[in-house]
Amino acid sequence: MYKSLKPLANAYAHITGYRQHGLRYDDLIIEEREDVQKALTRLPQRESYDRVFRMKQAFQQSVLHRELPKDQWLKPEDDTRYLAPIIEQVAKEDSERAEWDSLVVEKKK
Repeated sequence: MYKSLKPLANAYAHITGYRQHGLRYDDLIIEEREDVQKALTRLPQRESYDRVFRMKQAFQQSVLHRELPKDQWLKPEDDTRYLAPIIEQVAKEDSERAEWDSLVVEKKK
């Protein structure tokens, strides 16, 4: 199943054009969610800097209505998920915290 869907996924990623602007898939995640904001604070300093650089570069290319030169496009093997695992960890921690906060203590008789 993976082998049959992978070419379709790569074609879709190419059509969306975010790699032509130098962005990674996780750069497209909406930042207004609380769990994403927490995850962004947990990014290593270098990864956070690289994210901001990619966003500024993509914004500049968008304003100029151009793509990056073809040699600067993001390659599919470099398009790794760097933020999603942290978001999942934050969501897991939040759900665990909610479970502990809603715990009802009953007194033994």
